[in-house]
Amino acid sequence: MPSVPVHLPSAIPSRAENPLPQLLHTPSGLALVEIQGTIHFPTPTDSSVPSTQVGKLVFPHYNPDINDPSDTKWMKRLYMYIGKGQRMTGECKKLLKPYGVIRKREKTDVENVDMGGVEQEDGAQEEELEIVEVVRYKVVFSARPEPISGVAEVK
Repeated sequence: MPSVPVHLPSAIPSRAENPLPQLLHTPSGLALVEIQGTIHFPTPTDSSVPSTQVGKLVFPHYNPDINDPSDTKWMKRLYMYIGKGQRMTGECKKLLKPYGVIRKREKTDVENVDMGGVEQEDGAQEEELEIVEVVRYKVVFSARPEPISGVAEVK
């Protein structure tokens, strides 16, 4: 049966720049976003970047200077501003089962010498995976977007 080794996160980051797409970072860590509806993206152009910023997430009741790390009252209300004219109200909820974010592990010459690598039957080296982060929360937007005015566009 095929298998792939999975490693715990390394203590020393492999790169200064994270190769993963940007995920939603909340004060309590990474989170999934659950939206009840459709987001219409602009038509991509040749000069456009491969990612599109959807909106700006604001936690109005979170203040790291005042809030205790165990205090979760700030999770009850958050806003996502989309463009110039819409605001979605949501809340941050704990997942019943956490999700793991994994990526392919970069092999270095030192690892191959020390570990000997894991070889498949045909002699090719097998890829290895590394746990990057554990997602324990999701952001849920269950209501329709509210029209607003006077807010600068998300940049």
